Amino acid sequence: MRSPSDSAPLNLLREEIALPAAVIYCTRLQHNLHWMQRFADERGVKLAPHGKTTMVPAFFRQQVAAGAWGMTLATPAQARVAAEAGVSRILMANQLVGKQNCADVSALLRDFPGLDFYCLVDSAQNASQLGAFFSQQEQCLQLLLEFGVSGGRTGCRNADQAIEVCEEIAHWRSLKLCGVETYEGLIHGEDAEARVRTHLQQTRDLCLDLIAQGYIQCEPVILSGAGSAWYDVVSAVFTDHDDQRILPVIRPGCYLTHDRGIYQQAQAAVMARLQNQCCPVGDLQSSLEIWAYVQSRPEPDMAIIAFGKRDAAYDAGLPQPELHFRPGSDQKPTAAPTAWKLTAIMDQHAMMQVPQNADLQVGDIIAFSTSHPCLTFDKWRQLLVVDDDYTVVERVETFF
Repeated sequence: MRSPSDSAPLNLLREEIALPAAVIYCTRLQHNLHWMQRFADERGVKLAPHGKTTMVPAFFRQQVAAGAWGMTLATPAQARVAAEAGVSRILMANQLVGKQNCADVSALLRDFPGLDFYCLVDSAQNASQLGAFFSQQEQCLQLLLEFGVSGGRTGCRNADQAIEVCEEIAHWRSLKLCGVETYEGLIHGEDAEARVRTHLQQTRDLCLDLIAQGYIQCEPVILSGAGSAWYDVVSAVFTDHDDQRILPVIRPGCYLTHDRGIYQQAQAAVMARLQNQCCPVGDLQSSLEIWAYVQSRPEPDMAIIAFGKRDAAYDAGLPQPELHFRPGSDQKPTAAPTAWKLTAIMDQHAMMQVPQNADLQVGDIIAFSTSHPCLTFDKWRQLLVVDDDYTVVERVETFF
């Protein structure tokens, strides 16, 4: 047993870490970090990664150091975490509604006077509320007009609604319209790509029209879109114009750890669309796993694993076994057999179906990949970053 005074790095394979644990591979994370930054740089767009995926300030700092234009967050509380981590430009990709939320942003702007902060607006009513509040604070709030998807979430649905919002913003010296934003990730179906392109073209053209009509008078003009599924299309459409005042900004977030589920599928589609185009070397790599013990073998074709809904995302597919390791016997993990499948998950237990002759016993360790990393990060206050030998090189904290 390790002595509490032993300062040597801890290692997963030596069972020096209590399991279950959320584990991130350092080399894969760094690969993903630089892959996406190179993608943005090569296409002439700015990168403002969505920080809500991880809510890990240590990762925010790495993304900015690698060249990110800023960070995207979703709430005033998240924005403060980013500002306190040293992020100097924040895009809050959400509407700012309610007295206390406005007060929190006002305090944020006072506490960080050099902060370049933006939030979204999609109604004249919200613009009026924001104008009145920030007038009282003697502050100016920077806004992006949101252009939304029909049947989707927030955002103006047509140009007439957008003009109405712009007219209201123009009444307030406390408000400054700095560009247009959209989120295309809600478009699905067989003809999704065509509809995504049409929506993005409409968003770009709306931005150009608002500049021409004098509603947007700042420079540069921010034109922002892109989650983790269509960032390639957004980059292509948002740079297809001649107005040098426009600054295209993409906001993928899940790329940093990637996954082996819905974002692996989305990235495969991206890479297919990028065939024969200049692209960073390699591809995104899944870097987040949940490591857990085999807790019980109550039936010949079943193993109970000591982790559950409290530990891993399950909204976009159950976690799946990737690696198998037997402490005291194996030198390194090996690939888990494809016949091993997680079939159900409870709060603290997961049921894994295995062949009756499976070489699997209580105390073995299984590493599981997950789909939709956001909801796995939600469940941990601390994650372990490991090197290629499974030695812990860093413990990172989340701030949800």
